[in-house]
Amino acid sequence: MPKFVIEREFPGVGKLSAGELHAIAQKSCNVLRAMGPQIQWVESFVTDDKIYCVYIAPDEASVLEHARQGGFPANRISQVRSVIDPTTSE
Repeated sequence: MPKFVIEREFPGVGKLSAGELHAIAQKSCNVLRAMGPQIQWVESFVTDDKIYCVYIAPDEASVLEHARQGGFPANRISQVRSVIDPTTSE
C-alpha cells in the first residue's frame, strides 16, 4: 500500500495546547474510522505553522477525501518512493 506525506499549512499550530491537538487528532481518527481500514494515519510532526502527516492509503484521492471530511488542509501530498536512514549508507 502506498505511503504519503501530507503538508498541512496551519498557522500557529505549534502554539496549540495539548487539548487542542487532542481534539484535532480525535477528529482525524473519527473520519478515518468512518472511511474504513484502507487508509491509516501513521504519525504527524507539528511545527510552528505546519503539520506534516504520514499516511498509508490506496491513493491520493483517499488522502484528499480524509482532508475534505475532516476539514483539514492538504496543501501538498507527496507519495513516498523510498525510505532511507543512516543504515542505508552501510
